[in-house]
Amino acid sequence: MSNTPESVREKRAKRTLTLVQLGLLTAIVIVLQLLGSFIRFGPFSVSLVLVPIVLGAVLHGPLAGGWLGLVFALTVLFSGDAALFMTYNPAGAVITVLIKGIAAGVAAGLVYQLCKRINKYVGVLAAAVICPVANTGLFLLGSMIFFYDAMPNIAKVIGVPFPGNPLVFVITVLIGFNFIFELIFNIVLAPAIVRISDLIVSRFRK
Repeated sequence: MSNTPESVREKRAKRTLTLVQLGLLTAIVIVLQLLGSFIRFGPFSVSLVLVPIVLGAVLHGPLAGGWLGLVFALTVLFSGDAALFMTYNPAGAVITVLIKGIAAGVAAGLVYQLCKRINKYVGVLAAAVICPVANTGLFLLGSMIFFYDAMPNIAKVIGVPFPGNPLVFVITVLIGFNFIFELIFNIVLAPAIVRISDLIVSRFRK
């Protein structure tokens, strides 16, 4: 029966374990985002936090991924990493940062659940790819919607030549090597994500 004392205890233990794991991953996201602010390719820092976001999405689903993405976004906002964009359009900056962070986590969870039917490693790899793609793609979209006219001024502030086209500027300067680094970083660590998730699940089953 589903309501036996054993099943109730198992459900409580699983719920407690989930909360503990999400709490730990939340702390890791905050720490990595703050540390990542010192690692830069171009004018902006890279996002090391996408790996724990993918791990949380793999272990606990899209909602957990969305929560970790939200924590990532809030850390970006409160740490001042989006200060340059806040100068030109505070509402646009907040909307862009929140949506791209949350969507990256949710997308990772959804893609994993879809692709794990083929193979767990395929699912993790797909989640590891879609997370930075969603994060960067929505940053690009937000930049075009909210900061299109501000791009020449942003180029002047960060001290780089403006190519004359805001889209080209965003892709080559604001995104550039940051996205490539984040994508490769996630792909390289995908096997580690598989091993960690397997270890956590196996320990819970014991």
